[in-house]
Amino acid sequence: MNRTLLRTLSSTLALLLLTSCSSLSSAVKGVINQKPTSLHSLTGLPGKDAPVFAVKIDDTNAAHPQIGIDQADVVYVEQVEAGLTRILAIFSSQIPEKIGPIRSVRISDIDLLAQYGKVGFAYSGAQSKMRPVVAAANLIDLGAERNPPTIYTRDPNRTSPVDMVLLAPSLLEKALAKHQSDLALSKPMGWTFGKKPVGGKAIEKIVIDWPNATYSATWSASEKRWLLSHNGTADLDSDGKQLGSPTLVIQNLTISPSIYGDKFGGITPLSQSVGAGSGYLLRDGEIFPVKWNRPDATSGTTWVLDNGAEKAEPADFAPGQIWFLLTDKSPTITYLAPEAKPSKSK
Repeated sequence: MNRTLLRTLSSTLALLLLTSCSSLSSAVKGVINQKPTSLHSLTGLPGKDAPVFAVKIDDTNAAHPQIGIDQADVVYVEQVEAGLTRILAIFSSQIPEKIGPIRSVRISDIDLLAQYGKVGFAYSGAQSKMRPVVAAANLIDLGAERNPPTIYTRDPNRTSPVDMVLLAPSLLEKALAKHQSDLALSKPMGWTFGKKPVGGKAIEKIVIDWPNATYSATWSASEKRWLLSHNGTADLDSDGKQLGSPTLVIQNLTISPSIYGDKFGGITPLSQSVGAGSGYLLRDGEIFPVKWNRPDATSGTTWVLDNGAEKAEPADFAPGQIWFLLTDKSPTITYLAPEAKPSKSK
């Protein structure tokens, strides 16, 4: 059995956590008989499509270092009250032992998740006006209000409200036992994977601002991924590893006030991810202007190069984790200066 197949088998077994020996045996046989060329739809990496779970995670300074984000397949950074950001992380190909700090649902999450199908959604709670919206959404509610403190635990080394940590395998096992036939499997989401497009420009650094939050990224040639900083500090996870990914996507969209708000009177913004707009694809140390299109809530989002070509060309992502940064502001881009040509000897 080759290394790719072993890695696929390991992640699949960790993900499924099936409750009966017969089911587990069937899962093992299914993976062993799987073609090595099978790719996970969300990442383009070798693997088998599996149930999709979304988790809402705090993104304030106090929430850092965060837990488990490095194992997410897709990460959305979205604006919330007071111009801060929160994260919506999508897990399918692998599930970490712990994820957090867990925070409450926002209206933008409902629109973002609709394109994935009936996913399992883990979050800490919701304001009263949002509860009917969550109940009516096409998702499986796996929130803290429906599960015990043995699953949604408290970290004694963190302070409220950034101390809630999800024991993900326990929640997954419970969800699969009750909802396995209903949970949506990962599927093609509109983006495509392939070789680096032509026409990109090498950059040294990019900065993305919200009213009270900032992300920046620099390319690491040795790690072949963008390394992230949050509010001016290297964005390290709880294991001390700097977060980042092979593909960053800046999605420019409309952010407008919604009818919802937090308990302090702050108005919850809505990031309008249905429609069309522009943005930037970052991969392999280069940046590409792109256009995105999502015709309705249940459709995925397609990405094409904004290069003036007569026929739209796909903006292929690099295989691996993807970060989407949802913003209504233009980023600050520092382009890499061309290497100086060596002078001619006399």
